[in-house]
Amino acid sequence: LGASWSQQWADMDFPFNSCIRNPGAATVSNTYLKQDHVMQIKELARATGVDVETIRYYEKQGLMPAPARRDNGYRDYAAAHLERLSFIRHCRALDMPLGDVNRLLGFVDKPDTNCGDVDLLVDDQLARVRARLKSMRALEKQLLRLRARCSGTHEGAHCGILEELVSAAHGESCACHPG
Repeated sequence: LGASWSQQWADMDFPFNSCIRNPGAATVSNTYLKQDHVMQIKELARATGVDVETIRYYEKQGLMPAPARRDNGYRDYAAAHLERLSFIRHCRALDMPLGDVNRLLGFVDKPDTNCGDVDLLVDDQLARVRARLKSMRALEKQLLRLRARCSGTHEGAHCGILEELVSAAHGESCACHPG
């Protein structure tokens, strides 16, 4: 429990899904976590797998603290930025809305607050995921009913799937949307 955030992040293995551009950047390298290591935005993007424009967006939204700036205007990001961006990325990989991510960051910033609301945020996200799963199962059933309308290779004019889709386009009921 006494380990620093840097060490905790370095030791974590995040279960990022395939929708993230750079799943190989799932953990933070100890090289980047050195307290005196400063990086430019491209290096931060490479280290986390988050696009440069997304990092700038997070800054504008207040999710990321403003980095120090050089005389030439370049941003200098420190280990704290890397940790925070990695946290945000992990939350987004769990498909959490940015508003919820922002609230979770508030708890990270004030670790002495009660975490009951954190539980509620995760419960709400779990409910959203379950609703999407239910919707996806219904979609699967619709597609299976549609797929059952065609049983092989033949001319498109005699394809049951196309016939059903054309019927639906004319406002008629179809196999996937009976009724």
